[in-house]
Amino acid sequence: MPDIVNTEQAQAWNGPEGAHWARNQDRWNAVNEGFNEPLLDAAALTKECRVLDIGCGSGQTTRLAALRAPHGYALGLDLSGPMLAEARVRAERDGVSNVAFEQGDAQVHPFESAAYDSALSRYGLMFFADPVAAFGNIGRALRPGGRLAFVCPAAAERNGWVEALSALSGLPLGDLARPGLPGMFSLADPARIREVLTGAGFTAVTVTEAQAYGTWGSGAADAAEFLLGTGPGSHLMRQVDEATRVRARRTLEDRLRAHETADGTVRLLSTSWLVTADRSA
Repeated sequence: MPDIVNTEQAQAWNGPEGAHWARNQDRWNAVNEGFNEPLLDAAALTKECRVLDIGCGSGQTTRLAALRAPHGYALGLDLSGPMLAEARVRAERDGVSNVAFEQGDAQVHPFESAAYDSALSRYGLMFFADPVAAFGNIGRALRPGGRLAFVCPAAAERNGWVEALSALSGLPLGDLARPGLPGMFSLADPARIREVLTGAGFTAVTVTEAQAYGTWGSGAADAAEFLLGTGPGSHLMRQVDEATRVRARRTLEDRLRAHETADGTVRLLSTSWLVTADRSA
């Protein structure tokens, strides 16, 4: 995989984290799918649109974008080889032929200049080591006036999965949800979003709150198992002894039981920012 500067993230997404997401792609889609339609609408896709999906993971949003652009095409870019393998399988299975997937680092990937009408991302733009450089590189891939649209998490405490994990007393939460650091909540502050995008050469930046409930499991025990197997969850659990892990799992199940619906599924509210911007003409 050429042209990688974000080596720490590349190692994570081609290691246990990427394998976890690839194995659980249907579950992650169930968590996040409430943001799909708002994101695709914000990207202003046309039937002839040339679409770039950054941090595409297993490719659900790439396929959805391609279906909205039947006379155009969509390219999904991601660091994770395991997830891209799943993306290709899913696209072929679903008969979506106007898609392609490439492995690469959006911060330095050699995109063809002005090759895309729209760029979008669902939770794939928070992990850059140098976000201004990364968004600048994405901007160069857009035609003048092209649209950028993405979804990223708002403040940690406004997201149900973080609120659930916060119940785990005795686990070192540390900088897990601290804004500004490379990671899930690096763009949690709208002022930071505007600063980064303006610095990268984008104009007409809008940041709008978006909320959606996601399905995290078929019951409290199942949801707890899933949450503790994610990157943040497994990171926390690796730092404590077995007795603390057992106690934490029990505490998390108790917390999640309050979010079980009538059919037993666990539904948690996610609060995010829906961001749009234009490449300067």
